[in-house]
Amino acid sequence: MVTAERDPLAGKLPVTLITGFLGAGKTTLVARLLRHPGMDRVAVVINEVGEIGIDHDIVAMSSENIALLANGCICCSVRTDLQETLRDLFARRRVGEIADFDRVIIETTGLADPAPVVQTLASDTLIAAHFRLDGVVTLVDAVNGAGQLQAHAEPAKQIALADRVFITKSDLATPAQVEELRQAVAEINPGAAVSLLVDGEVDPAQLTNLGLASARAGTATLRFLGEPLQGEGSGGQARLGRRSPLHDASIRTLSMRFEEPFSWSSFSSALELLATLRGPDLLRVKGIVNVDGRPVVVQGVQHIFHPPVPLDRWPSDDQGTRLVFITRRIEADTIRALLEAVARVANPH
Repeated sequence: MVTAERDPLAGKLPVTLITGFLGAGKTTLVARLLRHPGMDRVAVVINEVGEIGIDHDIVAMSSENIALLANGCICCSVRTDLQETLRDLFARRRVGEIADFDRVIIETTGLADPAPVVQTLASDTLIAAHFRLDGVVTLVDAVNGAGQLQAHAEPAKQIALADRVFITKSDLATPAQVEELRQAVAEINPGAAVSLLVDGEVDPAQLTNLGLASARAGTATLRFLGEPLQGEGSGGQARLGRRSPLHDASIRTLSMRFEEPFSWSSFSSALELLATLRGPDLLRVKGIVNVDGRPVVVQGVQHIFHPPVPLDRWPSDDQGTRLVFITRRIEADTIRALLEAVARVANPH
């Protein structure tokens, strides 16, 4: 059993990524967040402090790239690379040079692809020891989003990696444009929660608690896995009369179930082989795996996987393996055949 003392996620600072294509409204959202009273124990990492016009709110400068705002929120600009910035923030927090923050929000301005940031949180051992990914939030412009999805590959990938999607500028778009974009988002990532966001006005709580926060299973685990709870709708419901997708149809969400338990060696070997051969096209993986009767949560982006998290118990009566793959040009039958073949090799009887 996994106890509270041994919980591998306990004590790690949650990190939320805010991403979105050019003009989606990330800067407006972050500017609002920096002024929200609920952000007093949050460190916000952006590209340049001056970009969002907060100079009059700064009450102290701890260093060249760290500012303390009037509401206690820490605003940090990336001057070198993200890994060094996060290490510096944690070190200064530990020795008391800056306020004791308990969450980090990163605006991926200038990073069209959020995957490298997610991979950094999983692959850098020093960072992974102190931080955990809490979720990816993607903003999509209601006015220009449809055209961007048709013209560029990045917006679809940003949506594919998202745990929550905000459609911005809905007040400037027609209801038909908003609904068309909702359908496009659901086609790319049916597991992501979708909400409207006007002028950056949002409760910070909507950006948080999107990821796996504990090895103690519960309803939060199911929500993280994308499973609708009682009374909730499913983002993956089929829609009648849909027109051709707005985005590259090669990006697909594949949901799979396996009733027979895996050994960890067989399951991890299959994922390693898939990541080695098709890592760039394995956009995101999330799920709960029955490993010799025990529940283990797995998640990864492309060729980088977070350490598996054994749960203290099954979060529901369902003890089958369920996995969600968001892929580019990989068929569900291919992944299923690989997992089943490796399992048969590992367990010939």
